[in-house]
Amino acid sequence: MTAPNILFEVEDERAAPEPAPAALFADIVFDRPLDHAYTYGVPDHLASKIGVGKRVEVPFGKGGKATAGFCVRVTDVQPVTAFEIKTITRVLDDDAIVDDHVMKLTRWMADYYLCGWGQVLHAVVPAGVRDNAGTRVASFVEPVPKEKLPNPLPTVTPQQKTALDKLKKENRPLEVLQLARLAKCTTGVIGGLVKKGLVRKFAERIETDAAAPGHDTDTDDSAAPAPAIALNADQLRVWEQIRGALTTGGYHPFLLYGVTGSGKTEVYLRAIEEVIKQGKEVIVLVPEISLTPQTLARFKGRCGNLAVLHSHLTDAERGGYWRRVATGHIQVVVGARSAVFAPTRKLGLIIIDEEHENSFKQESTPRYHARDVAVMRARLEGIPILMGSATPSLESWANAERGAYTVLNMPNRVESRPMPAVKLIDLRHEPKPPGKHFAIGPTLEAAMRKTLKDKGQIILLLNRRGFSTHVHCEACGHVAQCAHCDLALTFHRTKNALMCHYCGFETAPFMKCPTCAQPSMRYQGLGTEKLQTEIEEKFPGNVCQRMDSDTMSKPGSHQRVLDAFRDGLIQILVGTQMIAKGLDFPNVTLVGVVNADVGLHLPDFRSAERTFQLLAQVAGRAGRGEKGGQVLVQTFTPDHPCITLASHHNYTEFAKLELVHRKQHKYPPYERMARLIVRSEKEDAASAFADTLAAAFKEAMKRMPAPSGFVSLPSNATDTPAPKAAPIRLLGPAECPVFRLNNFYRFHFQVQSDSSAALHEVLRTVLAIAKPPSGVEFQVDIDPYSML
Repeated sequence: MTAPNILFEVEDERAAPEPAPAALFADIVFDRPLDHAYTYGVPDHLASKIGVGKRVEVPFGKGGKATAGFCVRVTDVQPVTAFEIKTITRVLDDDAIVDDHVMKLTRWMADYYLCGWGQVLHAVVPAGVRDNAGTRVASFVEPVPKEKLPNPLPTVTPQQKTALDKLKKENRPLEVLQLARLAKCTTGVIGGLVKKGLVRKFAERIETDAAAPGHDTDTDDSAAPAPAIALNADQLRVWEQIRGALTTGGYHPFLLYGVTGSGKTEVYLRAIEEVIKQGKEVIVLVPEISLTPQTLARFKGRCGNLAVLHSHLTDAERGGYWRRVATGHIQVVVGARSAVFAPTRKLGLIIIDEEHENSFKQESTPRYHARDVAVMRARLEGIPILMGSATPSLESWANAERGAYTVLNMPNRVESRPMPAVKLIDLRHEPKPPGKHFAIGPTLEAAMRKTLKDKGQIILLLNRRGFSTHVHCEACGHVAQCAHCDLALTFHRTKNALMCHYCGFETAPFMKCPTCAQPSMRYQGLGTEKLQTEIEEKFPGNVCQRMDSDTMSKPGSHQRVLDAFRDGLIQILVGTQMIAKGLDFPNVTLVGVVNADVGLHLPDFRSAERTFQLLAQVAGRAGRGEKGGQVLVQTFTPDHPCITLASHHNYTEFAKLELVHRKQHKYPPYERMARLIVRSEKEDAASAFADTLAAAFKEAMKRMPAPSGFVSLPSNATDTPAPKAAPIRLLGPAECPVFRLNNFYRFHFQVQSDSSAALHEVLRTVLAIAKPPSGVEFQVDIDPYSML
């Protein structure tokens, strides 16, 4: 049996108590929306255990309730206060679970995203680490050194002698039960050796089998390394610039703008290999869990030991990987947005694939954007960061235009393959096909039949889940709505239920209208479930698989479907936005967009950008093999610039037009924005506090210097100094576009400024003035990505 992976010491009967040092004090932050730390005294018996980055238990609040918090500072200077200084009850961690680098990063996050430092620390440390999931405390024994043996030596029984000889022969600590098995004795025999002073007993926390990394994520030593691909001219030019930055070191932000299929992943791999040679680690962020298996498969064999951090891991697995990263057993961390906080010991590079993706934005406290946090972490640690995309976010593009980021351009596909031809199908003039289903028009249907005849594969995009997206009564017009939200229910035929996609509310389908009792309920609208049904009816004998959050909820489901599709067992892949990026299947010769207008007309200033990105990304899934490929886009608005330019793969022209629009309307990246949401289960209470908040804004804005003119600062940097005349623009309060959500009535504000510092100044003033009453909440979202 191999030696246990010892994490940290829990109890040691060997060590003599150390003398108590001078009195210490510790600053503690909690998982609360508090803007300051609380100082506690450190009792003498805990002075040697306290440390920054460790969790402690302290009495908190009027009742002195035992509460866990993070230690953020230790000092021997007693604070000047009129209040009694309480003392720490116990230290929960033997080793710091947050290092200095992440501590600085979380401090910046708390300041920038206007939330409690303790809230950030609680969010970035996984529950499996906080709860020690995947570990257990085990009792170990080892022989007492010769110089510390009792004199004279006590007599031992034959069983005790056998156990002692076995322990000495192993020449390492053994678990008590393990030694008992080897010596074929009871634990009482070993206890006797401890009492006689011949053996020392101590406790250690060790990994359990449940936390051991599996072969699906760790590198398989028996697997043949993936061969390095010879770089083309574009890749070589880009790689030389990246290699130079990795050699010289220091903070270098790169925006890798490469068309779909240009070979960005091979550039990532070269950079990772170079960093590993330097004895450093790499964090790779991917936007979707569906991309993780494919990314890992391409990295295996070339990038050392891998760890994957994502939401489908158990607490024990996540805790196990976190500890392996912290102890230096992992060279490359791959995962979704939370992987940006991985506790690497010597980080050398951060890579963000598909940096434009909205899924990098966290929609709960702390409401951070992983890309922006990654840029700040790279800056704080003085390392390069590589952000890749075929359709960069306009914030990053504006940063590149003003010189804050270095653009690395890869305008051509590998092996000089052409970009796929894109044809727009105007649904206003497309004949309606016969039958009860007509999501797939005649033009797209004919192309699908030809593709299947030629043994090609098809990807169809429809960014709507379910079977019918709304249900209404033809007699009275009643629309089936969620009982808790102002949202229409979606019918899911597989579950035979009407569901709310926000709060999860479910109800049985209506046979009669609940308002007029007429049997005239009509199920309309199109989702991926109905699309799959239509395909199976029109293309019998071909396997169609659906990929959306309804079908991909089980661990490993993404990989199973993608492996089957790669092996040709699936001919038609239908899905939502999760199939639009990162997938590389050479036999896909047709990509169809069933409805390009989904999401285009939402009340959100980013709707055109998101539509362009989605269309351009899914179009890039076609034509990656020798057969080439084509893209058919069904739309009711073929003349909209974002759709027209996406059909020509013309990102730069779209960015140019959209940035002009953003500048005219003073939207990001030309102005900084915050969104505040007031919510309550009582509409009157929410409305009253929204008015109070509006008054607080007026008061705070009076204190700001009078504007002397608009200053345009096209930047999403976080340290923009506030000019003396920084204007603040306030919109609201107004009802949110979705007024009632999960039983909460909601009002919102939109606050804008050309200065990040000015925006934060007025928000901090308002937060200090306006305190919500009981039953009312309000949220602050800096750089919001959802306006609904």
